[in-house]
Amino acid sequence: MAVKQAVAAFVAGLFMTASAARADVTVSTSTDPSGILNAIAATQAAPSGTIELRLSSLMGSEQDALRSVSSTRLRRLGSTMTTSDFGVRNSRAQVYSVNQLMSMPRPRRSSELNCLTEALYFEARGESIQGQYAVAEVILNRVDMDNYPDTVCDVVNQGTGRRHACQFSYTCDGIPERVTERDMWDRLMRISAIMLDGGERPLTGDASHYHTTAVNPHWASAYPRTARIGSHIFYRQQY
Repeated sequence: MAVKQAVAAFVAGLFMTASAARADVTVSTSTDPSGILNAIAATQAAPSGTIELRLSSLMGSEQDALRSVSSTRLRRLGSTMTTSDFGVRNSRAQVYSVNQLMSMPRPRRSSELNCLTEALYFEARGESIQGQYAVAEVILNRVDMDNYPDTVCDVVNQGTGRRHACQFSYTCDGIPERVTERDMWDRLMRISAIMLDGGERPLTGDASHYHTTAVNPHWASAYPRTARIGSHIFYRQQY
């Protein structure tokens, strides 16, 4: 199993165990003097009292896996599904109604929220809501993959400033990024919040790449095609 998937499965297992004990779970992450991320899951109100599960007691293979995962990624894996960090209820369902989206509370700002909103605005604001979610899926799929960075901002800006190396064209097309459609930005911010809060990804078949129908990049013949939504065609990288 890939490193990020293994860590996700292990952390999820911890919370399933805590849930079975009818405990409320919170997670904190820190870095110990040796540089190993030490995540502690503290459970309260269990029948036998407070139970502490310390990931620092894991065997070496799990510790090696944790070393390769950023603290941001660990916090996301260990976050509870109650009220989100962005002020949006964690329904985990994609919302396709403009009215319903705009009736949601305005999300609290964060760098990850801004990076994802910006990417959707400059890459997909002309697409349908479904097409906008699809681009968000690709970005978050990359965050989950071993061969891409661990944060939304790093994924979006990967290769920026290097000729032919940027991953998202708007970051290196030489055109200043100016937001002129404020209503669209606000809609995309809510879509971004839903996805960052664990929104489902049913549209693109775990796609890691996409391109518009106006171009035919060299990699398109190397990856399986998974979906076409609006003017975008989606593909899944296999290595």
